[in-house]
Amino acid sequence: MIIRKRRIMSKRKIIGNFLFLGFLFIGMVYYVFHGKDMERILEQISNADMFYWICAVFCVIMFIGSESVIIYYLMRNIRQKIKLAHCFLYSFIGFFFSCITPSASGGQPAQVYFMRKDDIPVEISALVLMIVTITYKLVLIALGVGVLIVRPQQILESIAPVKGIFYLGLILNIVVVGFMIFMIFDTTLAKHILNNGIGLLSRFGVIKQTEKLTVRVETAIEKYKDAASYFKKHKIVVWNVFLMSILQRLFLFYVTYLVYKSFGLHGTGFITIIFLQGVISVAVDMLPFPGGVGISEKLFLLIFTPIFGHITLPAMVVSRGLSYYTELLLSALLTAIAYFRMVLNRREDIR
Repeated sequence: MIIRKRRIMSKRKIIGNFLFLGFLFIGMVYYVFHGKDMERILEQISNADMFYWICAVFCVIMFIGSESVIIYYLMRNIRQKIKLAHCFLYSFIGFFFSCITPSASGGQPAQVYFMRKDDIPVEISALVLMIVTITYKLVLIALGVGVLIVRPQQILESIAPVKGIFYLGLILNIVVVGFMIFMIFDTTLAKHILNNGIGLLSRFGVIKQTEKLTVRVETAIEKYKDAASYFKKHKIVVWNVFLMSILQRLFLFYVTYLVYKSFGLHGTGFITIIFLQGVISVAVDMLPFPGGVGISEKLFLLIFTPIFGHITLPAMVVSRGLSYYTELLLSALLTAIAYFRMVLNRREDIR
């Protein structure tokens, strides 16, 4: 009964996230296209070179697939038997739930759930995904700090209208990554927080058998400590993951440059466009909007108008359609496949 109730609540939460995403999407469409000449916009889009769009879709697939390689690499380094094909599914699952939840908060819990179906201990999957998240966000931090240190004139001029939100996003990312690193290197704090949480929930009667649960926490922390100790001793592993994360991010940021080329534009180098797209990611990464819907579109129009000129709006439609909505659709499809293969089939085997 409890399991059934949890499943119902989970489904309700997913439906609620979709409704919220739909609400944001409708609001964004109205705000962006209200009073605009839709025929003219569609005509400009139809005149673009679709070859670059196909290349962009490939980049999106490589962006998602890169995470599967990173997960596989980390798991194999801590001697976890895992299939690369399943890591591929984990990546799509993570991006799907990240796309539909505020601040991408649903990605990792969903991945942990599916990894558990493959008999990967929660404490191991949680640590691996934490390393993935840290390095993923560190790339954004490095990009943001790099812009502030080097101070390239064209990029600074382009981001001038969004300086405030860019600084906010950079600070939030630094705070979150700093906290996560502290948790990895201080398992005592993690143990203290979990035990206090169990004690608090026990007082309110939310959970029973606290001693049994405390023992499980102790066991989990020990395994977590062992894995964390491995990464501390093998810093080259984390460094390699960071380098792979840079490549992963570049695949997605490059989509905007391919859109730029698809409209036959010239004059701005791909490095400038990649950095400007990176600035948008820094700004929206920690904001409570699924996929940055609404705010990403607004920032694109503010930042890229000097570069795209009169076709900035059509370019934004294509860029977001390729980088976010294509990612969402592909991830949804692969998540459905993963559910049937790893959850429903397993239930049938148990029966």
